[in-house]
Amino acid sequence: MDRKLYKYLSDILSSILEIESFMVDRPKEYATFCNDTLFRRGIERNIEIMGEAMNQVLKINPDISITAARKVVDTRNFVIHAYDSLKPDILWGIVINHLPLLKKEVSILLNQE
Repeated sequence: MDRKLYKYLSDILSSILEIESFMVDRPKEYATFCNDTLFRRGIERNIEIMGEAMNQVLKINPDISITAARKVVDTRNFVIHAYDSLKPDILWGIVINHLPLLKKEVSILLNQE
């Protein structure tokens, strides 16, 4: 595997693991997420990192086996450029519904090395 590709995939996995670490000492509940600004900002930042890393991944390998690769980049762009219309339920839905699959796919790719 290309060194840069490995690095970007590792950055994505690190961001997912960091988001998961935020939930170790907090209830995994939407209300907690909404009421904890630091928690929300930490998730936003990690989504930004994942999106930028995925953008670089797609430049190296546009056909990478990641289900929603382009949506990861689009989400990063939305968080950065449309922050004023970003609803907490969108971010929470990503964390709960989409990060587990992304984590699995990225982990598989990293372990193929």
